[in-house]
Amino acid sequence: MNRRKKFDAVVVGAGIAGLYMLHRLRECGLAVVVLERADGVGGTWYWNRYPGARCDVESLEYSYTFSEELQQEWSWSERYAGQPEILRYIEHVADRFDLEPHIEFNTEVESARFDEQESQWLVRTNGSVCYVSQFLIMATGCLSSANIPVIEGIESFKGNAYHTGKWPHEPVDFSGQSVGIVGTGSSAIQAIPHIADQCKSLTVFQRTPNYSIPARNGSLDLDYEARIKARYPQFRQRNRAMPAALGCFHAANNQSVLDATEPERRREFSKRWEIGGFGFLGAFNDLTLNLDANDIAAEYVRGRIRETVSDPRVAETLCPDSTIGCKRLCLDTEYFETYNLPHVDLVDLRTNPIERLTGSGIQCAKSQFEFDSIVFATGFDAMTGTLLRIDISGRQGTRLEQAWNEGPKTYLGLMTHGFPNIFFISGPGSPSVLTNMIISIEQHVEWIERCLSYMQSHSYTTVEAEEESQVAWVEHVNAIADKTLYPTCNSWYLGANIPGKPRVFMPHVGFPSYVEKCEHVVANGYEGFSFA
Repeated sequence: MNRRKKFDAVVVGAGIAGLYMLHRLRECGLAVVVLERADGVGGTWYWNRYPGARCDVESLEYSYTFSEELQQEWSWSERYAGQPEILRYIEHVADRFDLEPHIEFNTEVESARFDEQESQWLVRTNGSVCYVSQFLIMATGCLSSANIPVIEGIESFKGNAYHTGKWPHEPVDFSGQSVGIVGTGSSAIQAIPHIADQCKSLTVFQRTPNYSIPARNGSLDLDYEARIKARYPQFRQRNRAMPAALGCFHAANNQSVLDATEPERRREFSKRWEIGGFGFLGAFNDLTLNLDANDIAAEYVRGRIRETVSDPRVAETLCPDSTIGCKRLCLDTEYFETYNLPHVDLVDLRTNPIERLTGSGIQCAKSQFEFDSIVFATGFDAMTGTLLRIDISGRQGTRLEQAWNEGPKTYLGLMTHGFPNIFFISGPGSPSVLTNMIISIEQHVEWIERCLSYMQSHSYTTVEAEEESQVAWVEHVNAIADKTLYPTCNSWYLGANIPGKPRVFMPHVGFPSYVEKCEHVVANGYEGFSFA
């Protein structure tokens, strides 16, 4: 029989969200434990150690804002921090605020059941302990369940197989090897130049070409960093007022591309291409709203690809034919230049699809390849994958998987009707992946902490999203998305990368208006939530 441990709150996940949630709840005097399946903190930055893994939000924006002392004492080395540096930063935060004593590592949550009689959650793990708590807070991340592709014979390959989202902790040396990499999403675009630098030959298997903008990464000038830190409060306030909670360095242009002359368009696009980063989509104000406007930006990027890749056939294969920005824009360092190397080849899976893996490599419809190593850069079961892999059941034994069988349904992305006292940080229906995640995480954590404090002061035992509010919110999220170009392509925002997953646009388009809505809900006595 499992022994029991009793807490006020159980937090699942010791990444950026889980650590901040722990810090806030501990400051409130609650007894809290964090359950983490890894043997260290870091979340996505613990698991994603592939070559070239790097944040696509600038370092001075992608960091906690809750502690001015922390902001001032930590110094970043690059414009875009790499995985090792981000992990060191998260470890520093855990150490600085003495968080690790409240974290149980190597502890994977397998199930969570709401006990209606006692109004508490029973959380079972891979160990012999049942964790009992009034509140359950899921800080499991949006990109934390690796998507292992369903390919015939995948277990038969006798060489080395890797997934970018489950990379080994020890260094991987591809020297002298023939390597295949499946996928050309963000992880692949970061990894391919680094793997190509090591290996004897690299074959890239591309299903869908992706837009990518140069990151223009480089060392962070100390004087420049000091100038930002001297006005960090104002800088952060600007962050919170921006549509994606980032972009302080590159102001958006409030002109329509359709009203600009061709020289004006070229000049603005070229300026932002040379600066690098997400600011490219801010070149004009209608690039993600109007298809004709979007086509102009897309053709500019295709033109840059054609200029960069010397083989015209390869260049055309790399040119996306979809809407730019409907998937998260990729940032790269000499990704397209890599295809000019003589030992790098590209296979177009639209004309030569993979049929199966063999003991020695990959069999496509028209050709066969032999490899020493294969890298699967096939992304994640995003937004809901980790949540639905845990057996979560609410009132009357209803499983979360059942409640979300047509797609995730939440109120504000924070709670689901029928599941009292369980909160989702950056859940589906919140801005999450369409923003600078740390700003969104802090907003959610602080909202949850305030809600729990409100319950304490009013002697409430449970809180739950009302069904009518949830239905209205789901409709609102979809209505807002439909005013943009986001739903126009098969992205992981829609779950389109996972066979059988419902096609529902999951994130909320509309930061910071979302924050205003959350504050309005609180000001109206937590409108849309019921307490008991």
